[in-house]
Formats: sequence, C-alpha cells, structure tokens
Amino acid sequence: MKLLILSSLIATVIKNVFKWVLPIIVATTLITYFAACTSTTTPQQQVEVAKLLDRPAALQNDLEWDRVQNTYGTATAQLREQPEHAESYIKLLEVFILEARVTGEHGHYYPAALDLVDQFLELPNKDNDTYFQALSIKASVLLSQHDFKQALVYAQKAALINPYNAQIFGTLADAYVELGQYEKAVAAADKMMSIRPDLRSYARISYLREIYGDIDGSIEAMKMATKAGYPGYEESAWTRLTLGNIYQTYGKLDEAQNEYQRTLQERVNYPFAIGALASIEMENEKYDEAEKLLKEACAIIPEFSFYVQLAEIYKATDRPKLYQETMDEIFVMLQDDVDSGHNMNLEYADLHLRVTEDYNKALEYALLEYEKRPDNIDVNKMLALIYFEQDQKEKFKNHLVLATRTNSKHPDIVRLQTASSYTAM
Repeated sequence: MKLLILSSLIATVIKNVFKWVLPIIVATTLITYFAACTSTTTPQQQVEVAKLLDRPAALQNDLEWDRVQNTYGTATAQLREQPEHAESYIKLLEVFILEARVTGEHGHYYPAALDLVDQFLELPNKDNDTYFQALSIKASVLLSQHDFKQALVYAQKAALINPYNAQIFGTLADAYVELGQYEKAVAAADKMMSIRPDLRSYARISYLREIYGDIDGSIEAMKMATKAGYPGYEESAWTRLTLGNIYQTYGKLDEAQNEYQRTLQERVNYPFAIGALASIEMENEKYDEAEKLLKEACAIIPEFSFYVQLAEIYKATDRPKLYQETMDEIFVMLQDDVDSGHNMNLEYADLHLRVTEDYNKALEYALLEYEKRPDNIDVNKMLALIYFEQDQKEKFKNHLVLATRTNSKHPDIVRLQTASSYTAM
C-alpha cells in the first residue's frame, strides 16, 4: 500500500513539472536566446593596418628586410587575434617609420603610422609605458611631416608621463629648433645627453652647435655620433651622411666625399649617400658623372631631392626638354606629399628660389611658412634670400637680423651679411 501511495505521489509531481515548471524553463531559455541575439554589445573592431610595401630590390640585400617582414607579419597576425595587444601596435609603428626612412615612401607610411597610432590611443586601459611610446611616436611622425606645433604638444604630453626617457627630449629639442625656440632646444638636448649619451644625443648636440656657429664643435660631436652607431644600420648611415653634409656645407669637399664613400661601404646602395656624391660632382661641374649617380639613386627610391638635382643639371647643361619633364615630375611628387599631409612650404620656396627663379612664387610659400614659425632662422634666411633677389632692401635687412640671431656661419648667411654691408654703403 505504501508503495502504491509513493508511486502516486511521484506521478503527481512529474505531472505538475510538465504542467507548470517546464513552460517556465522553456520561456527562460527563449528569453536568454533572443536577448543574446539582440544584445547592444558590439564585437570588438578589427584593427586596420596599412600594407607593407615591397622594398626596391637594391634595398633587400641584408637581414634587415627579413626582420621587417617577420615583425610586420607577426604583429598583424597578433592584432587579428587580440585587437588590444599594445606591443604589436608599437612594433608596427616602428616598422612604418623605418620603412619611410629607408624607402622614401613617406606618403604611404607616415599617414599609415598616424592612423595606427590614433587607433591605439583610442583603446581603453592603456598602461603608461605603451601610452608613452605611442605619444612619442606620434610626435616623431608629426615632426617628419613638418607639423611642428602639434609635434611639440604630443612630445610634451609624453615627457610628463616619462621624464627619464632620453629620446623624448630629443624630440622636444627637434620641435623647439624648428619653432625657433633655440634656448629651450639646448636645454632639452642637454637633458637628453645627461640621460643617455648615444648616437642620437651627439647628433642633436652637433646640430645645435652648428646653429650657434660652432662648426668645429659640430663636426666633433657628429664624429662622436658616428662612433656610437652600429655600422650598416640605417641611423648610423644617416649619421655619417650628416657628417659629410657638414663638411660639404663648409667647403671641405674631400672630407665630405670620404664620408659619403664610407657610408656606402657600411650600407650598400644607400641612396642618400649616392645622391650626396652626385652633389660633390655638381660642385666640381662634372655634370655627366653627377647625372649618372643621380639616376642610380632615383632607380632605388623616388626621393624628391634627387630629381631637383637632376633638374639643376639639365638647366646648367642647356637641355630644356629634359629640364621641363623633370620639373613636371617634381611638382607631381610635391603634390603627393602635400596630399598625404606633409607640409612642403619651405621646399616649394627653395625650389622656386634656386631652380625656377620665380621669386614671387618663392615668396608666397616662404610667407606661408613664416606664419607658422616666425622665429625659425632658416625660414627667415629664406625670406632674406628672396627679398635680396627682389631688391627689397628693408625687408631683406629685417629678416637677416632674425636669421643671424644665433650667430650661424652657414654660407648663405655669410653671403647675405656681405651683401648687407654693401647695400649699407
């Protein structure tokens, strides 16, 4: 009897479960399902990463290119899996900056770097270290695009996060120089040197010494920079090239040529050294050899300055058709740079002053740049040069005063000072 009663109770419970409980379970399951389907939570956005361009064949002869491709591939794959992976952002940004310098494809890589760094800066929960690196990189790219005021803003933000990093003080020094704030530039460079006396520190000390007219001291510091670098690295090649540029600017052509040739020994096919050798040949009026070298450099990378040198050769050797064709290419290249966010006012001004001799156009662009950075000695030197050619004596003298305020010994400055003494007679 007890067994029958128990069986009856179990049957009743099961019946009630199916009658009352099961519909509740089903309804709850359906509500959960539809809620998941209509959730307002959006999936994490995929990171947009620009393409890595193939390097020219002449620049693929070492392990550097293999490292670049491997780094790019690994970092992009990591970001597909983890869109907030901070280290991969930084590695890709470093790749873009290096490739811009090596290949001359500034119009591709600098906008790509700015886009990527902005994506990173929008991420939540950034740690201070990677946030600092991202701000520093953005400041560096903005410097390369000649947006000096914004570069200074981001460099200052980065320095507040990490006031013990040498490189950020180098970026600050660069921005202060371009904005004509030379005393602040010296202080930033001194701070950089006190933290880490390396290739980059010595290079900035060299540049500032040159600005203040200490040419021997500038050469000494740049020699120290070359000794601090690793032969074959891009930044080491750039440093030795810059040492050669200082020698050449101040009339020491043999020493300059030696540095350019040594640069090519340490970094084969370095196009800027090839172009620099061409400029030596141009000064010696060996136009055939200069043209050959420039065409070799142009075949490696599409560098604007190489084409300007070619145009100067065609003009000097009375080849108007080649001159005009090359000038047409130059203006296309300049516009491409402008379209990619690169401020090219001073480059336009210099081109019209020295090559086309259209002084009104040169003045137009120089004044645009003067509005952005009226205290910079190079901008004022450009205006003084243009006003001298236009025989506008008062304006010429006013800008010459501003251009000489650091006691620069640049040959253009010396020439203008000599001209000023004649016009005062």
